[in-house]
Amino acid sequence: MQKIKAGIIGATGYAGVELIRILLKHPYVTLTAISSVSFEGKSVSEVYPSLKNICDDVLVNEDKVIDNCDVIFASLPHGLCEAIAKKAELKGKKFIDLGADFRLKDEKDYNEWYGLDYNDKELHKKSQYCIPELHRANITKDITIIGNPGCYPTSIGLGLAPIVKSKKANLDTIIIDSKSGVTGAGRGLSQTTHYPDCNEAFSPYKVASHRHTPEIEQTLSELSGENVKVTFVPHLLPVNRGIVSTIYVTLNENMTQDDIIKLYKDFYKDEKFVRVLDKGEVANLKNVKFSNYCDISLHLDNRTNRLVIVSTIDNMVKGAAGQAVQNMNIMFSLNEDEGIDLIPPAF
Repeated sequence: MQKIKAGIIGATGYAGVELIRILLKHPYVTLTAISSVSFEGKSVSEVYPSLKNICDDVLVNEDKVIDNCDVIFASLPHGLCEAIAKKAELKGKKFIDLGADFRLKDEKDYNEWYGLDYNDKELHKKSQYCIPELHRANITKDITIIGNPGCYPTSIGLGLAPIVKSKKANLDTIIIDSKSGVTGAGRGLSQTTHYPDCNEAFSPYKVASHRHTPEIEQTLSELSGENVKVTFVPHLLPVNRGIVSTIYVTLNENMTQDDIIKLYKDFYKDEKFVRVLDKGEVANLKNVKFSNYCDISLHLDNRTNRLVIVSTIDNMVKGAAGQAVQNMNIMFSLNEDEGIDLIPPAF
């Protein structure tokens, strides 16, 4: 087949450069154009010396990316992608937004949590939010815009999907305690992610007010057919990458740990990138780093009849760039693992 011409807008952010790393090795993709407002005119290897002699492409403006590519990935702050997606649509290009502009179906939620409205409401009707393992059936041939999920909602949605869909959990009892590496905050500098403040430290942030909350609730509500509310508290880990989500939910009925593990393994039996661990194993972020895998371990507190789910992903791969490429593969009817069959390092 003719190679897909891919472009990246926002290529010098952490998710953007991770897209470069993945797309350069994709067998059916040619990385055709990359852009960055901050570094336009420079080569990307000047910004990231690890790419020297591997990718020395010069960063251009966004219009050149749209004009010269079949699919455009945008890794930008919220509020910037709607207009770019419209330009891409008018030129018959596919668009994958790694930001928040196309994640929430209800405009009221977007306004409440991000402080903005949808300027082009019809454009949003043409888009589809997609965690591939949960939503791939919604990516029909006429879908040209995909809202790539956030990192926390990916780990949480995959961690909770089987038990939520089974109706065996009390959905009013969900508490989510997530920890993310510092790359989740993006490449921009802040006091919170300044080395002296985050090194040798560990603390929650945006307690019960994180913007990923409505996205998490949207996914769980769709899975259950009920209006689900959760308590979600993220934490900043002093590591570069990775997410560990520890999720607590009370069961509606008595189940053994073996029953629960079987439920999860049956649910994900055909999913390459979700690994349900065996009894006695505990998911660890080091086992998914630099990969598109989500590892899930399941633990039962018999005293309280509460299920404890541990779900781990690499926030830059399955939580961002890897999942975006997985969604691109779906859009172009490729095998989902093309270009993202990445093996986690042992240490």
